[in-house]
Amino acid sequence: MRLTYIGGPTALLELDGLRLLTDPTFDPAGTTYPTPMYTLRKTGGPALPPAQIGPVDAVLLSHDHHFDNLDHAGRAMLSQASKILTTPAGAGRLGGAAVSLSAWETIDLVTPGQGVVRVTGAPARHGPANADRGPVTGFVLTSAVDPQYCVYVSGDTVWYQGVAEVGQRFPIRLALLFMGAARVLEVSPQHLTFTAAEGVEFARAFPDALIVPIHFEGWAHFSESRSDIDAAFARAGLQDRLRLLAPGAVANF
Repeated sequence: MRLTYIGGPTALLELDGLRLLTDPTFDPAGTTYPTPMYTLRKTGGPALPPAQIGPVDAVLLSHDHHFDNLDHAGRAMLSQASKILTTPAGAGRLGGAAVSLSAWETIDLVTPGQGVVRVTGAPARHGPANADRGPVTGFVLTSAVDPQYCVYVSGDTVWYQGVAEVGQRFPIRLALLFMGAARVLEVSPQHLTFTAAEGVEFARAFPDALIVPIHFEGWAHFSESRSDIDAAFARAGLQDRLRLLAPGAVANF
């Protein structure tokens, strides 16, 4: 698999000839997103503009109702995707090419070579049980070429039993974890995405997986940084399992 880290929650995954884009966010740095309760602030722009991404076979959209997972330019780009895989609620709002994917539900995407990549919806909880910020989904990608090499995309979630169950069902070898310990204090002081400590806990529970953090920078509401993640894995003796990419970096797995 080839991964291009675009920034924030956005990465381009190229697997068996398919081009899959996670949570599209392409607005420039400095954009603000006011809501009745809070204002989100974007501090970093994308490493690549939409024009350089080109058409994609599917968007893996963890949820559509927060601007840091689907901003204005990202929403406009959805029309370039053949399919948008997202939550049932999100599919209902987006319509068109949006496809509902509940936890453990699957959809098969046909590759250019007439193979199949199976996408399975994975449980996700956007914050602690008493401060859940609405329905989200993660994704597991399984290639027919090598069913023992599964890729996990967490979406916005904290560490909890639903995430742990992914490892009980699938041989995860690569995990894209949405980290940064997002906190929107106007809503709750509690974290809404993986903390660095939870990333370490995930790595211990998924001993065969390389960990690629994404969605931990580029927005003002992240409470933990790249250095916090790096330090937590180093303290745990798990730094060899961590792949911290710079925006714009391309990595092959």
